Amino acid sequence: MRTTPDYPVTSERVDSKQTRDGVHRLYIGFVNVYLVRTGRRRWILVDTGLPHTSELILRRAAHLFGADRPPEAIILTHGHFDHSSNALALAREWRVPVFAHRLELPYLTGQSDYPPQDPTVGGALGVMSRAFPHSGIDLGQHVIELPEHGVVPGAREWRWIFTPGHTAGHISLFRERDRYLIAADALATVNQDSPLSMFNLRTVFSVPPAPFTTDWDAARDSVGRLADLEPYTVAAGHGRPVRGRNVALDLENFAEHFTPPEGGRYSDEPAVTDERGLISVPPPVRDTFTRNLVLGGMLVGAVALGANIALRRSSARDDSRDP
Repeated sequence: MRTTPDYPVTSERVDSKQTRDGVHRLYIGFVNVYLVRTGRRRWILVDTGLPHTSELILRRAAHLFGADRPPEAIILTHGHFDHSSNALALAREWRVPVFAHRLELPYLTGQSDYPPQDPTVGGALGVMSRAFPHSGIDLGQHVIELPEHGVVPGAREWRWIFTPGHTAGHISLFRERDRYLIAADALATVNQDSPLSMFNLRTVFSVPPAPFTTDWDAARDSVGRLADLEPYTVAAGHGRPVRGRNVALDLENFAEHFTPPEGGRYSDEPAVTDERGLISVPPPVRDTFTRNLVLGGMLVGAVALGANIALRRSSARDDSRDP
């Protein structure tokens, strides 16, 4: 199955070592974590990466801000495992609060699991998603609801923007003075359907991670909301950040052509959630991956067996000709 065609970005790609804007990207596996300077000796951490990588974050934070300078807060754009792992460990290490949208709290306080992923959307990420968890986590008293009106604790210049679709309580962050957008998983700047793109990170605007996006109408509306900001820089949860005069136009073009996957579990009907978490999901779509894998294995086995039989017959004929 195919998702939205990707849209090339015609602007400058932001190197992870560029720091003139105070936003530092730490690339872990296939996901980004952002360490954002908010004052002379102040900063916040946006998302906390894949499991068992807290030491990488601690080392980068110590290098950038000093070992004795914890962040003002940890901000979670959402609670999927690749964005919230290490949150509890880092909150305890630094003794700082974790903030998330109220509709995300059920999945961060042990009340609910996320809707199950939909690997039938296909693509490289679809295949990988079969091995990924969709369970919630319990941060206990460490997690706090984000303040209203877009206030980002510890970051006066930034505001959070409600961008649901990928998850019910997903948020993005925006800094008005230089139009810097941390979109997180409201969109991607890499085509995660393509194994090659996942490797070389060719810069494009693409849909949010499709197997875990459970409300495509809301996801489309959220991308439109971000395009209305006319950002100069866009930093996503997956892919390299991009900046330049053409970014706003490229994002607007992508928003206008945003199309959900065809035939996926959530393509026509979203998961239903509320403040308590998951209520219901549409019925699963038939997943032919295992069947195709078995059939493919049988085919390969049959070819190998046929080749082996042919080789033996050829060898027997050669033996019969020996003097």
